[in-house]
This record gives sequence, C-alpha cells and structure tokens, in this order.
Amino acid sequence: MSLPAFLMPVVKLLRGENPRDQLAIMGRTLGLPLIGIAVFLVIWSVVAEQIHTSLGTFPGPVQVATQADNLYQEYEQAQKKEAAFYARQKERDAERMAKDPSYKPVIIPYTGQPTFFSQIGTSLFTVLSGFIVASLIAIPIGIAIGLSSGLYAAINPLIQLFRPVSPLAWLPLVTIVVSAVYVSSDPMFSKSYLVSMITVLLCCLWPTIINTAVGVAQVSQDLKNVSRVLRLGWLTHVRRIVLPSAVPMMFTGLRLSLSIAWMVLIAAEMLAQNPGLGKFVWDQFQNGSSDSLSRIMVAVIVIGLIGFILDRIMLMLQRWVSWDKGAVLR
Repeated sequence: MSLPAFLMPVVKLLRGENPRDQLAIMGRTLGLPLIGIAVFLVIWSVVAEQIHTSLGTFPGPVQVATQADNLYQEYEQAQKKEAAFYARQKERDAERMAKDPSYKPVIIPYTGQPTFFSQIGTSLFTVLSGFIVASLIAIPIGIAIGLSSGLYAAINPLIQLFRPVSPLAWLPLVTIVVSAVYVSSDPMFSKSYLVSMITVLLCCLWPTIINTAVGVAQVSQDLKNVSRVLRLGWLTHVRRIVLPSAVPMMFTGLRLSLSIAWMVLIAAEMLAQNPGLGKFVWDQFQNGSSDSLSRIMVAVIVIGLIGFILDRIMLMLQRWVSWDKGAVLR
C-alpha cells in the first residue's frame, strides 16, 4: 500500500530530491493546516472566555486538554481496579481449590463503571457492525437494480421514501420491535446495542444502494460487448466486468454510508442508552458538574477525529481494491 500523499514530500526531502520544491510542498500540505489549527485554537480560547453558562465559563482548549488527561487517568485507575478484582478472585479460587480439589471455580465478570475509552470501543463496535451488515444488504441490492432497469423502477420509490427518514423516527419503532422479538433469558447482545445497531443500519443503507446502482449502470458498453463475445455467465460477468468498473462509485457510497452511520450512532446511543460515546455525552449533560462542558468537548473532538480516521481508512481501502490507482487521498 502506497504512502499517503502528505508524507511523500518528507520522504523525497530525506532522499535529497529537490529540497526547495519539497519544502514548498510541505509548507502547503503541513504548514498551512497547522497554521489553520493554531488560528482556530486562538479564536476558540478568546470566544470561550466571553461565554458564560449555568455551568460556568465555556471551556477553552486548556480546560479541554486537562479533562482529556483526567479521563485517561480515570481509565488507568479503572484498569488497575479490574486487574486487582481478578487477582483477588484468582487468589480466593486457589485457596478454595486447595481445601476442596473438586471445586470448579466460576469467573465472575468485573462490573465497574464503563470508562471513556471503553465507551469509544463500544461505539466503534456498534457502528462497524451496523455498517457491515448494511453493506452486505445494500451492495447486492445495488448490483441487482443497477443491472435491471425494471427492478430499479420498482425499488426506487421505496428508496426515495425511506432515505430521508431521520434516525429519531426509526428509533422508537426499532425499540418496540426489538423488545417484542428479542426475548431471551441469556441474551448474547444487550437490547440497547441491538437498537442502536439496527437504527444505524436502517439509516446508512441508502447511499451504498444508490451509488452501487449508478456505478453498475455506468459500465461501458464496450465491456458489456466483451462479456457477450466471451459468453461469460451472469456471476462471472458481475465478478469480472461489473464489480471492477463499479468499485469507485461503490466506495463513494460506502464512505457516505459510514459517515452517516457514525453521525446517526451518537443520537441513537443517547436515546437507546447504549454505553457508548452518545451515552457519555448525555450523561455529562445530565450530570451538570463544572467539568461537564469540558468533557463533552473532549467527546466532540474525539468523535470528529474518529470520523476523519474512518473516512481515511475507507479511502485507503478504495485505493487497495480499485483498478484505478490514480485515486488521490484527499
């Protein structure tokens, strides 16, 4: 996999290739963004001091950085408590087995409060599971309606009807259905996770369906003629001709779907009380302490960074699987 575009000038500079040109490129690709971030931080700091809320002055960059460090310290303390809990349990089981060799120890799971970092993991697991299931549904549908104009005409009204529906409208219906259908004395997944995941799934289907269908429909006539001349079967035609040609549009849909999934997830977790970043933001809002605003801002920045990283990962995957290696990471 090739290096990201912004790292190439650094590599060439280290090789001694046109140092002046490489420094100029680095100034545009690295220097200007850093200046933009610095200006934003100054404006944020000045404006924050002028905003007074019921919880105190709006937090600036310093206060947010302090709370980010506090959240990390809380995570480390929770890790130590969990390790100590299992160590004590292991010690008790060893003593019990020494007295009674027939005793079979039962591991009791640690049930401490979720930390900020564990909530990040929960959100990532929820959004990726919803996105993957949505993609497994959307890509075949997109291929089918892209190959058949009749099928497209039949399904397109449903796509246009459900595509604009807000997650806040889906959530009550999903909650009721999951509560009625998912009944188990020993559930594999919590209901709050399923509600959030299915809501994400329902909201991020449509960009992938639409863009996959467009990509399939735009396969050039020359390639279709080649397929006919070679008498390729339907599956071979789709695998060898259709999919390689539709990959750029398909990944455009996947990127849009993933960004929508990540935005939808936060609202879904707030209302479904799934223990992820959305619930963290809601809990801090309800808490109303002097640190709540700073902690919410930490979550906002983390949500933005994760969304950016997920988009970059999708672009890198597109470059890896696409025949068009000229796709530029932007």
